[in-house]
Amino acid sequence: MPVTPDPVYSDTELPKQTNVAIIGGGIIGVSTALELAERGIDVTLIEKGVIAGEQSSRNWGWCRQMGRDSREIPLILVALEAWRGMNARIGAETGFRQSGIIYLCETDEELAAREAWYERNARPFNLATRIVTGEEAAQLQPGSTRKWKGALFTSEDGRAEPFMAAPAIAHGARTKGAKILTQCAVRGIESSGGRISAVMTEKGRIACDTVVLAGGAWSRRFLGNLDIPFPQLSVVNSVMRSEPIETPLERSCSAGKFAIRKRRDGGYTISHRHLSVADILPDSFRLFREFLPALKVDWSGLRLRFGKRFFDEARLKRRWALDETSPFEEVRVLDPEPVTPILDEAAASLKDYFPVFRDMQIAQKWAGVIDATPDAVPVMSPIGKLPGLYLASGFSGHGFGLGPGAGKLMADLVTGATPCVDPEPFRYTRYFDGTNPRPTTGL
Repeated sequence: MPVTPDPVYSDTELPKQTNVAIIGGGIIGVSTALELAERGIDVTLIEKGVIAGEQSSRNWGWCRQMGRDSREIPLILVALEAWRGMNARIGAETGFRQSGIIYLCETDEELAAREAWYERNARPFNLATRIVTGEEAAQLQPGSTRKWKGALFTSEDGRAEPFMAAPAIAHGARTKGAKILTQCAVRGIESSGGRISAVMTEKGRIACDTVVLAGGAWSRRFLGNLDIPFPQLSVVNSVMRSEPIETPLERSCSAGKFAIRKRRDGGYTISHRHLSVADILPDSFRLFREFLPALKVDWSGLRLRFGKRFFDEARLKRRWALDETSPFEEVRVLDPEPVTPILDEAAASLKDYFPVFRDMQIAQKWAGVIDATPDAVPVMSPIGKLPGLYLASGFSGHGFGLGPGAGKLMADLVTGATPCVDPEPFRYTRYFDGTNPRPTTGL
């Protein structure tokens, strides 16, 4: 059963021109549109399908600072500040609540890994994160059959509702003056005098001098048609939700083979703590060398699969003219099937660790496509080869929580304002300038 995000209607008229065109209506695109509109910039957001139709409505809904790559921590602090004020800012409900997140540790090895991350990241950044004892962990997350060694806990982390948040932010951007087009694929970009002059959509041309590509898993294909390389692959993550159920567990947590988040409706979003599926695709071979270091860091959470997606991807065009139907019109929404065995394993683990869930009823299962970079850190950067083009993609499963911060940084870059955080770690050129970026071990 596919996820259905809250609806966002499309503007009926195609504008002849705009200052900034944003391609992609996920959490990054709508957050960038909101920031630009609030700064008085004429901005048009263009989405091939529906707002938040792909991973932005299919993720876990965690808004966390702990467990992140150190390069992302300054940005998540900006994002969390924005999340806390977002409902009031846009006059709508995103579902955000500062409920806390806890990583429960059952073994000395697990606890040591959490402590290492804490010393490497929480202390230098003065995060409101603590290593807690096993006794305090049991109090914070009561009712488990396990005796904990300890836990990593951040009271200032939160949760939001993915099916609500990006649509609500899109509505907020519209009230500030942004134009929003849905069911309108951007086929490509026109340039004049060596810089961007327009985007060409399936419904016509929109003159502009700046484009922000926030296309998620589609960004590599879009850029490839412009002869701009981007090392990006994808994984499929499976998720489910329960019917409302009474439990004392308010905090999002992970342990065993599960991760959970309480929902506004009283149910829980549940996923496997570690496992996703990496479909073998044509690009898997093209980008094997770039992604090999990531596999060396940690491949245990990936199950390789060869099947229908390989042939679906192979059939999609890699080259097309602006007057031809694009791949983005052929596939409006990436809607993979959830991997039932992975979800069954997560549910069994959850029931084993927390008996209160033993009678839970599963209301829905779904999956989403997560776009990933070789170092699992996003690109938020101008693309020097085509002045006026900016890329905001490759969030590697971290984009929902980072969304409002990413939107602010992208607006800073586009307008020439002082960046809210140092953009250097997110530069596009790091993949081509000999930096040879690597992922951290993470958590």
